[in-house]
Amino acid sequence: MRAIGTQAFGVRTPIIREGDDLVELVAASVKAAADESGSALRDNDIVGVTEAVVARAQGNYASIGQISADVAAKFPEGELGLVLPIFSRNRFSMLLKGIAGGVEKVWVQMGFPSDEVGNMLISLDDLDAKGINPHSDSFDEAAFTALFGRPVHRFTGINYIEFYKSLADNIEIVFSNDPAYILKHTPYALACDIHTRERTKRLLRAKGAKRVMGLDDILTSPVDGSGFNPDYGLLGSNKADERRVKLFPRGCGDFAAALKARLDGMFGVSTEVMVYGDGAFKDPVGGIWELADPVVSPAFTAGLNGQPNELKLKFLADNKFAKLSGRELEDALRAEIRGKSAALMGKMESEGTTPRRYTDLLGSLCDLVSGSGDKGTPVVVIRGYFDNFAV
Repeated sequence: MRAIGTQAFGVRTPIIREGDDLVELVAASVKAAADESGSALRDNDIVGVTEAVVARAQGNYASIGQISADVAAKFPEGELGLVLPIFSRNRFSMLLKGIAGGVEKVWVQMGFPSDEVGNMLISLDDLDAKGINPHSDSFDEAAFTALFGRPVHRFTGINYIEFYKSLADNIEIVFSNDPAYILKHTPYALACDIHTRERTKRLLRAKGAKRVMGLDDILTSPVDGSGFNPDYGLLGSNKADERRVKLFPRGCGDFAAALKARLDGMFGVSTEVMVYGDGAFKDPVGGIWELADPVVSPAFTAGLNGQPNELKLKFLADNKFAKLSGRELEDALRAEIRGKSAALMGKMESEGTTPRRYTDLLGSLCDLVSGSGDKGTPVVVIRGYFDNFAV
């Protein structure tokens, strides 16, 4: 039996700039890491590349002015309600500047006690103490402040109410978890939530909104030479500098296929490649979900399609093979794995294995390994992920 199971390690690359040949750059960096470690890529190794460097190499950027121009064209009435944005300097502040620049008046409807990805505005205890029902109660800024004061984010120390209002003179803040509340102020709405956006749009239309779009409908094509994303628009964008955002990359499938072909040829093996964004894991203290991108992986090679089909070894050891031990138990478990059904979902012997999609599991692993700061490892190699106790 091999003593080492799944391994994941970050690969350092040069700083990637617009126009770089990312396939060759990543392949060379993986080769350098393999030479340094004395371990070449093997069959079924997985190479993950963060979406950020794919977008940078593409030059997929947009300015505040280009966002304003697209918003002005799509909402020519000059007023707009932004429904349920996340609380983020990196993810939303630049978008808000651009949107506010495209209309005369903006209402920003903030959800509470937290945003969609878990950034807390106030706590559940605060709601209980004031007798507030977040499913039915709504407030203007004065009423909210009278109840809860000026709350600051636990980790950033930012008061997002004041911060968002400071970005432009035409912004007014209101509070409600009911998307239709914005229609008390304007019939023109932009859904700013990420994973619940289609429901938000549906509810707004059902309540009589005159025009409904989402962040995924802004910059779906170039505006004045901007970058764009035909599938996600502004979703998944990040602040690049004080005047631009970096959009979620497009055409990632072609990149993943090309990198796989280059790595397979370089190492004489069959690898898998994925582009990854935010992983989906929850901070146990702040309650923040990392998943602010529209998907964990916008593109991946065919071998990463699907989900694990695994047995729960400790269940088998405690039940079916409870009377066995040592080598006899190990042999029985290996035989059980080799003979397992191709469809274990719903069966007791797989209970607790949480069969999420490969790309969501692997993307979270990549995100944790690469980090989001100064590690300098935008590429992650995962080895042995498809092995099991019987291999």
